[in-house]
Amino acid sequence: MNPLILSITIFSLGLGTTMTFIASHWLLIWVGLEINTMAITPLMIYQHHPRATEATTKYFLTQATASALLLFAATTNAWTTGQWSITDVINPTSATLMSIALALKIGLAPLHFWLPEVLQGLNLLTGLILSTWQKLAPFAVLLQLYHSLNPTMLISMGLLSIIIGGWGGLNQTQLRKILAYSSIAHIGWMITILHYSHTLTILTLMTYIIMTSSLFLLFNTNNTTNINSIATSSTKSPMLTIITMMTLLSLGGLPPLTGFMPKWLILQEMTKQSLIIPALIMAMTALLSLFFYMRLCYSITLTLSPHPSTSPSTWRTKTSHPNLTTTLTTSLSLLLLPLTPMMISLTT
Repeated sequence: MNPLILSITIFSLGLGTTMTFIASHWLLIWVGLEINTMAITPLMIYQHHPRATEATTKYFLTQATASALLLFAATTNAWTTGQWSITDVINPTSATLMSIALALKIGLAPLHFWLPEVLQGLNLLTGLILSTWQKLAPFAVLLQLYHSLNPTMLISMGLLSIIIGGWGGLNQTQLRKILAYSSIAHIGWMITILHYSHTLTILTLMTYIIMTSSLFLLFNTNNTTNINSIATSSTKSPMLTIITMMTLLSLGGLPPLTGFMPKWLILQEMTKQSLIIPALIMAMTALLSLFFYMRLCYSITLTLSPHPSTSPSTWRTKTSHPNLTTTLTTSLSLLLLPLTPMMISLTT
């Protein structure tokens, strides 16, 4: 891509997200979300591949639907209350429509159908932006609306996301689809606790972005997109193989890794709120996600490629070396658990 076009695209991504962060008027929030959507479209379709074109079309239609619903909800709220500010009282009907629109934007179940197919059609770096940066602006709106949203609806959608994210990834062989269902499950954890502790939602979002960025960068370094090709990663770089396995276990929420921190704190807060049954369902369903993370770890560390070493295979291709971003994200995704008190204080 032309460096000038790439710079404009990245600047537009930052502009749209920043506008959504600082705006208090519903029209400016809608404009920021639209800029965010339009800015990532050139990055998605840049490959000129039929799958990339299909993924871009699905993403654009889905985001356009969500934006239209959000604009309709904001207009309805302004019509009933006479206010366009996000800090004012929100009409219950408009709040429900807004939560549905934002759920469609971030891929929350039962409006998750587009995320695995779209992520499968993108390259790993564009998928990284879609899975991390594109979540920031909708979550900024949700964090400002959490006091007006229906907690029963949020818990129901969150539990459904955790269940679908766990079940959907069980039979997948493509890494990008596995990461998409992992995203759906983690978003469910964030939404479930949103009404009771927005601090934990921010903390979970931060740790999810760190761990997911680490995995995408590691897969991009090893040039692997499915389970069959990931078995050859140990031949390319044994150290990266070990780090990838540890990052997967961290994403699954095993102690003493970083991913254990948000799950532990969320379950603790839900028990304090007397939500014992939802907390039990979440803890049990997390085992489904842990199963396909363990299956990836098995493929990475305990299997060898069926090709003999004399045959041409992917390990003979030139791979890029890990950069500072990969090193930083992998370190944070493995070592943040002892810093839990400091992380909580930073998000309050």
